[in-house]
Amino acid sequence: MNQPARAAADRCPGVFDTHPAADGALARVRLPGGRIRPDQLEELARAAADHADGHLELTVRGNLQLRGITDVEAVAEAVVAAGLAPSSTHDKVRNIELSPLTGRIGGIADARPLAAALDDALRADPAAASLSGRFLFGIDDGRGDIAARRPDACAVIRARTPLAANISIGGVAVGSASGSEAIVRALIAVAAGLGQVVPGAWRVRDLDTDARRRLTDLVASGLDPVIDNDPDTTPSAPGEPIVGWFDQDDGAVLLGAVVELGRLPARLAEFIAAVQAPIVFTPDREILLCDLGEGVAETVVRVLAPMGLIFDAASPWASVSCCVGAPGCASAHAPVRDDLMARVQAGDPVDEREHWVGCARGCGSPAESHLSVEATPDGGYERRRR
Repeated sequence: MNQPARAAADRCPGVFDTHPAADGALARVRLPGGRIRPDQLEELARAAADHADGHLELTVRGNLQLRGITDVEAVAEAVVAAGLAPSSTHDKVRNIELSPLTGRIGGIADARPLAAALDDALRADPAAASLSGRFLFGIDDGRGDIAARRPDACAVIRARTPLAANISIGGVAVGSASGSEAIVRALIAVAAGLGQVVPGAWRVRDLDTDARRRLTDLVASGLDPVIDNDPDTTPSAPGEPIVGWFDQDDGAVLLGAVVELGRLPARLAEFIAAVQAPIVFTPDREILLCDLGEGVAETVVRVLAPMGLIFDAASPWASVSCCVGAPGCASAHAPVRDDLMARVQAGDPVDEREHWVGCARGCGSPAESHLSVEATPDGGYERRRR
């Protein structure tokens, strides 16, 4: 017997369906693979400055949020004009995490075309419009960084020629597919299968053991067996924060940075856009400026570091994050941002990844193991490892 679907509606925000937070409307802009062009970032920065709280929030899925919106329609128009909401019906379902360094540093194969093909297929599938805005797709180029986050449906590339990938459901490999079209079909089959097995389920984690088995059997029936790595390629394990100066495989430079509290001021975003380089926002709330010449990279560090772009991997801001807390969220028990800022300014060492939250919902929590610092109703904080 199917377990019941969630009783509450999915209130995950989008561009056209914002969330009424305590500090005003909140819009979430999906960036499949975390990628954005300079002109698009400039458009969002202008919208944040003119119609929101003047910041772009970095999310745990490599997306961007605008808070405190005073003119929802104007923000939506800006996002559409930037080409960042190509479909009003599929706006919230374009949740695709992609290995941030793919095609530039390491990895078995460049996974960017595969992510683009998945986005195209999602928007072309009328049935995908009913998918929960919380369902997460992953494209891992073989290094294991995205697979470690256990997306609902993930393709982990295992061979470059011909392109082949293992398909996993909630972190468990269930089969393999070869060729871009087959891999994309398999990923969408996981999403479609979820709706067939338990109508109304948001994510794979909603399923009990029996329902998950039925989903696995349904998807695996259209796949080949799980394959081993191409012997000529060796995936690299996830490493340290992507913060600092990195040499790309093609000789160009990639700069990785973070910002305090994961909030990118609109003015700083405009300066980043002015570099006229590809930009990637990672699920760890890092900002990557790619394909730079050495001279340009040196200028970027010299100009943008004093403005608040942090290029030091040893900075606490490379390891700590938080939700908005009070008063921005009515559910929060504490002013989380203020308390986290005080914690960092006190200078106490940050020995592991920390995420501070205002209530038990744990919004924005990292997928990997971390120290959760949760505000309690009595005004204190409870610490536990997750």
